[in-house]
Amino acid sequence: MKTRWNILHAGALALLALLALQILWHGWLLPAPGAQRWPTLALAVVPLIPGVWIARRNLRRGLLIGGIVCLFYFCHGVSAAYSDSSARWLALGEIALTLVVIAALGWDARHYKRPPK
Repeated sequence: MKTRWNILHAGALALLALLALQILWHGWLLPAPGAQRWPTLALAVVPLIPGVWIARRNLRRGLLIGGIVCLFYFCHGVSAAYSDSSARWLALGEIALTLVVIAALGWDARHYKRPPK
């Protein structure tokens, strides 16, 4: 069965990219000092996992869960962009990815038609 590429796929890719960005940011580029590294990385990554996991089976529902979680990441990106000059570009990338996920949800909801019963 051939699946059609749509805006939800772009949102799912942005959600996966946000997961990779969190691992890159908090695990490798700017990790927290000392013993705080792994708890910080877990706190940054774990909230994204349910949305990605559910999106494997039901793309629309997984993106909805991921989009709700993305609101937290949007706030985190804005505060990091304003307060930490060393993480500004990572934070701007985080903001952009969250906006792609949320915009994909909005675009899909605007054009979604329920199948007839």
